[in-house]
Amino acid sequence: MKVDRTVLDKIAHLSRLEFDEKDAEKMMADMSAIVSWVEQLNEVDTEGVEPLTTMTHEVNNLRKDEVTPHLAHDKALLNAPKKDSDYFRVPKVLE
Repeated sequence: MKVDRTVLDKIAHLSRLEFDEKDAEKMMADMSAIVSWVEQLNEVDTEGVEPLTTMTHEVNNLRKDEVTPHLAHDKALLNAPKKDSDYFRVPKVLE
């Protein structure tokens, strides 16, 4: 597959990139080379190869879910820089 100016313009629009003519020519050549390299993967015999879901065979050792006492309001608010009786006070971020 050859990457032409139309494909490059669409990719540039989607990725919010801008190219001048000189850079566009180089980018089209580089992208065409990348696509042709990836197309070579279609030639690899993958018969009998199981698809990978992870790159390792290690298994996560997760803890059991257990109900524990929650943190009380007064203790949670102890080190808060700004607070009122029940809540953390933060600067307004939305108008």
